[in-house]
Amino acid sequence: MPRCSLPLPSNGQSEAASTSMATMATQVRIYTVNSGMLDSWVKHFNEAIVPTSAKYGVRVLGAGVNRPQNEFVWVRAFENEEVLKKYEDSAERAAYLAINRQHLAKTEFRNVEDVLRAPVASAAT
Repeated sequence: MPRCSLPLPSNGQSEAASTSMATMATQVRIYTVNSGMLDSWVKHFNEAIVPTSAKYGVRVLGAGVNRPQNEFVWVRAFENEEVLKKYEDSAERAAYLAINRQHLAKTEFRNVEDVLRAPVASAAT
């Protein structure tokens, strides 16, 4: 699986924390949601998947919807395959898999290499 190996910008994190983030695996996940279920999927995602993922060390980096295509796209990162396996094998995740199956018509994922060197700062309003 591709891993990011670029140095991260200084952001107040310790060197160990920066090194850890630089080697995390990153996935982009694209879900086609069943018609009429996009809003309930977003609610379920935020209430169940995000906190359970975090509990097991799988960080959700971003999420968004493409309403015309009924698509939900999100990005997650994790330290290694063992961390991901612990999450995927957890009883908490198993408890909501049936809800996932009710909502999702199709799932795709891509392992990607993080190449962003430094995020662009937001303009002050």
